[in-house]
Amino acid sequence: MLREARALVIACGALAHEVAELKRINGWSAFDVQCLPPELHNRPERIAPAVRSKIRENRDQYPLMFIAYADCGTGGALDAVLREEGVERIPGAHCYEFFAGSRVFAALADEEPGTFYLTDFLLRHFERLVMQGLGIDAHPELQPLYFGNYKRLIYLAQKPEAGAIEEAIGIAARLGLSFEYRTTGYGDMETSLKNFAEFEQGVTWQR
Repeated sequence: MLREARALVIACGALAHEVAELKRINGWSAFDVQCLPPELHNRPERIAPAVRSKIRENRDQYPLMFIAYADCGTGGALDAVLREEGVERIPGAHCYEFFAGSRVFAALADEEPGTFYLTDFLLRHFERLVMQGLGIDAHPELQPLYFGNYKRLIYLAQKPEAGAIEEAIGIAARLGLSFEYRTTGYGDMETSLKNFAEFEQGVTWQR
């Protein structure tokens, strides 16, 4: 028997854990999830083409899709692709914005533009994605080039594990930044996915 087509969420790999957790706690079975590599964030010019490719390779099987990405440094290129493909995404410039909420994030950015943000995912993979991904582990002299203009680190926590705050404090100290902590939960990402799940089931989609 052929598998009945369902809706699909194409997600950034940095959100895989959070999307899976939201599916579990909300009992969402209306859509499947496929993730793109989180390393794309180190090369944001590759995000839009990768999303387009993933949409097109799944178009025949999934007539309804949603993109669990913000703009993520693509400079509008992702939105251009999504307009052409007729697919929506989570609103916001970065995952930091949709976790914190647009109003709160804007206030934080205005208060101190030189802010480096951690999420649960980035905290768990800081060494691989930041220190190794940017080459700082092999070339420590690069750290001031990447972080010299930052003043503070804010840990935007979704569902932190034991010891997470202490680990984040250690990263801030390592980078020479002041430290702040805020619990955000899943923020606007949860709202967007809830609306998509309800839309798939025939409820009006509130973007």
